[in-house]
Amino acid sequence: MKTDYKFSDLLGTVYHEGNLLFNPEGTHLFSPVGNRVTVFDLVNNKTFTLPFAHRKNIARLGLTPRGDRLLSIDDQGKAIFTDVARRITTHHISFNTKPTALSFSPNGKYFAVALGRRVEVWEVPPAMDTDDDDDMDIGAMKRHHRHMQHFDDVKEIEWSGDSKFFLTASKDLTARIWSVNSEENFVYTVLSGHKQGVVGAWFSDDQETIYTVSKDGAVFTWQYNEKWEIVGRHYFMQGSAYVQCAAYHADKNLLVAGYSNGVFALYEMPDFTQIHTLSISRNEIDCVTINKTGEWLAFGASKLGQLLVWEWQSESYILKQQGHLDSMNALVYSPDGKRIATTADDGKIKIWDVESGFCIFTFTDHTSGVTGCEWARKGNVLFTSSLDGSVRAWDLIRSRNFRTLTTPTRLSFSCLAVDPAGEVVAAGSLDSFDIHLWRVETGQLLDRLSGHEGPVSSLAFSPNGDSLVSGSWDKTARIWNIFSRTQTSEPLQLQSDVLDVSFRPDSQQVAISTLDGQLSFWDVAEATQVALIDGRRDISGGRSNTDRRTAANALGNKAFNTIAYSTDGHCLLAGGNSKYICLYSVLGSTLVKKFTVSVNLALAGTQEFLNSKNMTEAGPLDLVDDEASDAEGQKGFRLPGSRRGGDPGQRQNSTEVKVSGLSFSPSGTSFCAASTEGLLIYSVDTDVTFDPYDLDITITRKTVLATLREQRDFPKAMAMAFRLNQSDITKAVFLSIPHGDVKATVSQLPPTYMPRLIRFVAGQMESSPDFELCMMWLQAIANAHGPWLTANRRKASVQLRLGARAIGIIRDQVRKLVDGNRYTSEYLSMQVPEADEMGGVMPASVFQPGLDQLMDSDDLESQSESEWDGLD
Repeated sequence: MKTDYKFSDLLGTVYHEGNLLFNPEGTHLFSPVGNRVTVFDLVNNKTFTLPFAHRKNIARLGLTPRGDRLLSIDDQGKAIFTDVARRITTHHISFNTKPTALSFSPNGKYFAVALGRRVEVWEVPPAMDTDDDDDMDIGAMKRHHRHMQHFDDVKEIEWSGDSKFFLTASKDLTARIWSVNSEENFVYTVLSGHKQGVVGAWFSDDQETIYTVSKDGAVFTWQYNEKWEIVGRHYFMQGSAYVQCAAYHADKNLLVAGYSNGVFALYEMPDFTQIHTLSISRNEIDCVTINKTGEWLAFGASKLGQLLVWEWQSESYILKQQGHLDSMNALVYSPDGKRIATTADDGKIKIWDVESGFCIFTFTDHTSGVTGCEWARKGNVLFTSSLDGSVRAWDLIRSRNFRTLTTPTRLSFSCLAVDPAGEVVAAGSLDSFDIHLWRVETGQLLDRLSGHEGPVSSLAFSPNGDSLVSGSWDKTARIWNIFSRTQTSEPLQLQSDVLDVSFRPDSQQVAISTLDGQLSFWDVAEATQVALIDGRRDISGGRSNTDRRTAANALGNKAFNTIAYSTDGHCLLAGGNSKYICLYSVLGSTLVKKFTVSVNLALAGTQEFLNSKNMTEAGPLDLVDDEASDAEGQKGFRLPGSRRGGDPGQRQNSTEVKVSGLSFSPSGTSFCAASTEGLLIYSVDTDVTFDPYDLDITITRKTVLATLREQRDFPKAMAMAFRLNQSDITKAVFLSIPHGDVKATVSQLPPTYMPRLIRFVAGQMESSPDFELCMMWLQAIANAHGPWLTANRRKASVQLRLGARAIGIIRDQVRKLVDGNRYTSEYLSMQVPEADEMGGVMPASVFQPGLDQLMDSDDLESQSESEWDGLD
C-alpha cells in the first residue's frame, strides 16, 4: 500500500475572517480559510486550496492587477508572496503587526498596507521570468515610505486610477489623501466631517470626486474647488444597524454596503439611487467586494462561516456556501468515493462533492447534535443518528428524509451502524446503555440488545454482515451475532474505556481504541487479542495554553478517538485530541507515518513549547478578555457587568486542534479527516491524468507548424496547440486536419484535453460556417471518450453546455433562414403576374438579397481557406 499521502484540499470551511478578492477576470474568488487560502472557480464550479500555510489566521489578502501573484498577511504580520499559477512561495516578510488594510496599485508597482494607524507603501518585487529560467530573478521587497498621521486604525486603502495617489479611511473619523511620489502642487489633505469611523473611501472613475462612507451610514461626496469640499450628503436607513463594510465600483458607479444585521444594499452614484436590498445572513456581513465587470457581489460572514456571490442584475446566487457552525463529529466516504458526508454539533448534515469541493446537500431536520453517519451500499441513502433521539434515513436522489426511526422512550444516540445490505440499522444509546435495531423498510424496532454497563461509544457491522461489534465506556467490547437464533454476544475485556471500533475489510479482525491511548487487535472468530500498540507517545505533541507539562510529558489526555482501516486492511489510521494523525502497519504493529493536521498557532495544542511572555498574572494572554473600547473590538467576550454589548455570559476561549473522524476512500488513494480546521483531504495522486507534453519546454509556434505540415502527426499537433494556448494556431491546426482523420485524431488525444476541445469546437460553431465539421468533431468525441465524459461529467458539464448552446444558436438561425425563404417564395409567387406583364423578366431587385447573401458566404469560405496567412 502507498503511504506517501500529501495534503491536497480543504473542504468543510469556506470563509473564516479577513477580506475577499476577485481575480482580474472576475471568475475566481480568493477566500481566507483560517491559515490557508481557498480559491473558488465560479465558472467551472470547482475549488482548490493553495499549498502554503501561515502560522496564524490570515487577516488580509492582496492580489496584483494581473492576478498572477497573491500577498497574504496573518495576524502576526507575517506575509507570504505566492505565485498563483505555479502555486509556489516566492517571498517572506514580517511586518510584526496585524494588518488592517491592504491594496495593490493599478500599475502593479506598489502596494500599501495599514498596520494599525501606520500606513506603509512598498515596492512590488519583480516577478519570475517564466520565459528564461536561467535568468530567473527574485527581487527583494523594498519599503518606499510610510505615514503615521492617523490617530486610530486604518480600515480601508484605495488607489487612484493613475496609481499616483491613494486614500486611507480610518476609525479616527477622517479619510486622508496621500501621494506615492512627490507631485507638483500636491497638498496633503484630510477629509473630516464624519461623526463615526470611516469604513471606506474611493475615487470616482475620472478622479474628480471622492466618496466616503462612515459606520453610522453617512455617505459624503467630495469635489475639488481649490480644496476638497463636501458637495453632497446621503444617509443609509437601516434602523439601529450600522455599516460593517462597503465597496465601490468606479466604472459602474455602484456602491454596496453591508450592515451589522446581515442586510446589504446596492446604490447607484452619484445620485444615491437605491437599486437593491437583500437580507443574506443572520449576523453581520464582515466583507464585501465587487468583481471587475460589476455584475457579481461577494459577501463573507465570519460568525456563520458563510460565503455568498450574488448577481444583482438577475437577482440570483452564483455561489452560496456555508461550513459547519460547530465541530464535526463524524464523516464517511460514499461507496463510489465521489462524495463525503459530515455531521456536526450544529445539527446539520452536509454532503460534499470531492471533485468540485462544494457542498451539494445540507439537511437540517435534526434538532440536536448529529453523532454518526453511514452510507448504504448503493450510495444513494444516508443514515444519521442524533442526540435528539432519532435515527433518520435520507434519500439523496430526491433530497429528503424518507424514514425516521425512534424508540418508545426518548434516548440520545451516540453512534450508528448499518449492515452491508442496508436493511438493518443499529444505534447505541448514552442513556439506557442499550443497542437498538430497526428494519429500514418498515421502520419497525426489531430488538434491543442489553449487556453493556456504560454508554455505548461505537458500533460497527462486519463487511460480510455476520457480526456487530460494540464498544462502551464500561471497558468492554462485545461481538453480537444478531442474525442467529440465540443472538449471543462475546465480551472482550479491555483495560480502559472504549472510544472507537473498526472492522478489517476481510471481517476477520477488529481494532479497538481505548482511553489509555492503546490500540488492540482482536481475532473475531476466536475472540482473542492478537496484537497491541501503545500509541500514547506517537500521538503526544502539542501543548495547550493551560498545560503545566511539556508536550512530550502530557500523555494523560492523549488518546485515539477515531480509527479506520485502509481498503486493503494492511494499515490503520488513527487520530484524536492531538495535532497528529498516525498511520500504523497492522502486520508489524509499527508506526509508518505521522501527518500534522495544522500548524496554526491560533489553535491550542499546536505548539511544542510555550512562550513565557504570553503568561500574565491573570493567566495566559490569549485567554484574557479583550479590553477594546468599542463594540466592534469586543467581539462578544465579556465578563458580566463589565461592558455593554454582546452576550454577558460569554467568555474568551481557545479552540483546540483535534481530529473527530477519519475515513479512507474506496479506492484507497486518499483519506479525509474531520478536524478543527475543516475537512482535510490527503491524497497520493493529485493529478489523475498524466500529460506528457507538460514536461516539454520546446513547444513553440514553429514546432507546432512543423509537426502539422512535415510530420503530419495530427493528434500531437492538436495537443501541442492546446499546450501553447494561442487561438490562431489552435484554429489553424483544427481546420487543417482532413475530415477522414478526425476520428483517429480524437481517439489518440489524452482525455485531459476533452473539456478544452469541446469548448473550442463550441466556439467554432458560433463563429465560423464550418458547422458540419464541428458536428463531426463532437460526434467523434462522444464515440471515443464517452465513458470518460460520463465518469467526469461534472468536469465537462460547462463545456457540454457550451456545445449545446452553440447547436441551439445554429438551430435558431436555420429556423429563421427557412422562414425567410418560405416568405420569399410566397412573395415571388405573387410576383408572377407582374413578370408576365414585363415579358417574363423579373426585376433585378428581387434577386439582390440572394446575391448579397451568396457573396457573404463566399467571403466566409475564402476566409476559412486562408487561415495560414501570417502564421509563420
